[in-house]
Amino acid sequence: MARTEKGSTPDDAPPGTSPDGPDAAEAEATPDAEAKSGTDGAGSGSGSGSGVDAGAGADAGWRERRPTAARTVSVAVTVLAALLVVAALLLPNALYRLTPNAFLRIPVEGIFGAVLLLVLPPRARRWTALAVGTLLGLVTILKFIDMGFYSVLARPFDLVLDWILFDDAHSFLKDSVGETGAVFAVIGIVVLAIVLVVLMALAVRRLSLVIARHGTATTRTALALGTAWIVCSVFGLQTGSDNVNVASRNTALLLQHRVEAVQAGWKDEKAFAKEARVDKFEGTPGDKLVPELRGKNVIFTFIESYGRSAIEDPEIAPGVDSVLKKRTAALDKAGFASKSGWLTSPISGAGSWMGHSTLMSGLWVANQQRYRSLVSSDRLTLTRAFRRTGDYRMVGIMPGVRRSWPEGKFYGMDHVYDSHHLGYEGPMFSWSPVPDQFSLKAFERLEHGKSGHKPMMATIILASSHNPWSPLPTMLPWNKLGDGRVYQPIHDAGARPTEVWKDPHRVRTQYRKAIEYSVQSLTEYLERYGDKDTVLVFLGDHQPVPTVTGGAKNKDVPISIVAKDKKVMDQVSDWGWTDGLKPEHKAPVWRMDKFRDRFMTAYGSEPDSGPKSGSKSSPKSGSSEKKDTDENKDENKDKGEKKNKDEDEGKDK
Repeated sequence: MARTEKGSTPDDAPPGTSPDGPDAAEAEATPDAEAKSGTDGAGSGSGSGSGVDAGAGADAGWRERRPTAARTVSVAVTVLAALLVVAALLLPNALYRLTPNAFLRIPVEGIFGAVLLLVLPPRARRWTALAVGTLLGLVTILKFIDMGFYSVLARPFDLVLDWILFDDAHSFLKDSVGETGAVFAVIGIVVLAIVLVVLMALAVRRLSLVIARHGTATTRTALALGTAWIVCSVFGLQTGSDNVNVASRNTALLLQHRVEAVQAGWKDEKAFAKEARVDKFEGTPGDKLVPELRGKNVIFTFIESYGRSAIEDPEIAPGVDSVLKKRTAALDKAGFASKSGWLTSPISGAGSWMGHSTLMSGLWVANQQRYRSLVSSDRLTLTRAFRRTGDYRMVGIMPGVRRSWPEGKFYGMDHVYDSHHLGYEGPMFSWSPVPDQFSLKAFERLEHGKSGHKPMMATIILASSHNPWSPLPTMLPWNKLGDGRVYQPIHDAGARPTEVWKDPHRVRTQYRKAIEYSVQSLTEYLERYGDKDTVLVFLGDHQPVPTVTGGAKNKDVPISIVAKDKKVMDQVSDWGWTDGLKPEHKAPVWRMDKFRDRFMTAYGSEPDSGPKSGSKSSPKSGSSEKKDTDENKDENKDKGEKKNKDEDEGKDK
């Protein structure tokens, strides 16, 4: 750019503008203009005596002495600002889409932003640039949060419903790296977030100054890129083997669909309340609930993160399937029969409590808002159904619970044994406070093994297969567990989570070992302590994190029913389930919220025929299997469409 004297028009100023006009005020803030004005200031500074003028003169003197260096620094800062903004606009919100091709695209938001800043008057341009930069910084933070959510929950962050999960994330972090490490990590994250927002605002502001000084060039560039974007969009041009669209509108779509998701979140509360009012067993008297299970000790057990991947993933399945085969044979030899099928969980990766509540309530609990609404209601859960009969003692074994658990009242528990009441004095295995084998032995000691107890309905949540799956406990002789201190050498010899999670293959190996341990613990317990009156229903709560599943969208979990009494097994003979502990690939798949009614109907529960009944009785047998399968497909389709809206649109065609 040719240097000009005061009052003349710069060569690259927009046509029709003058340094004395509004745009000149913007131009004077650019490095070149600052260098010029600084030089003039230096020439007159001797007469002013002002400290500010002296400082400006010193700065201008540096620029005057090293004009090439000043020019280089100015250009470099501008280029970095542009790269930061473009990278933020093109940044995907899922790690598996974070590829070089994701950044070889044309962001339509950048084109519209440049045009907007060009046409605005100086004062409006200044504040708009800062506002847009701040918003872009916040959106970038949202994308990073999404990456974490996709990595763990296989879904994006919900701006309305997911804030409570940060408390769980902090607890998990504290368990993994200690309280001090967690504090420093949180401080570091907050500082980085603030720095990112500030830098983004300053970057957009700087670019707005460049746009103001180079109006003609900006107009031509915007027209060229806009035309190229339209051509690429119309013809669907893509780049790379991952077929990423060259014409990007990823950030605009993300914002649009987040607004829609927020609106849907508010509507979902009313929709869920409407669903919850439909319960065909709501008014059923106790003597007509599960009569075929009278006198039985019914044990519902959830195995953390026990999903279809454990049984069918080529890398994981051989070990788990071998354990299932051996344990099926051992139970058969002990006189137990078993049948297995599949349920589709509402969640994946984490959020176990939503899987638990979905199975027990017969409602699709797919978010925290639904969960809070449910546990504050009087919905008839499976546990409450048994309680209503008046014939059962209701017990909860919750080794993963370390704080007060008011949900126990909602579920109708007579007594809940959390991690502090199982008698365990051994080490924590990362997140899991108590090894599964010890939890089951404590259940036998505290409840099931006591002579003369009334029939019980127990809910047991096994936690050893909770990530990060390192270090892991191992099976020990059942009579050698003591108070749990025997686990200390096993804990100390195990690998640290920070070591394991450097290698995805090692993570998958540890996950496999954790599932094998949990299944072994539970089935050995049943073989050793179960009798003719024991009925065990065990299942997974959700699929593991995407690091294990490889990004698979499937949310199916295995479920098994095991009992010695032939009459108990005959009641579910028409479900079409597979004999044994391993369900076949083509075994029936039901939504998890459909299980409650099927189970209660199979064991003789009669629907309420009064005015409160909200639906007709469903068939007892597997005759409605096709209907449930179709519902599964519809549900998965709806959720897939919503998920695709939230993801980066780079692969949309």
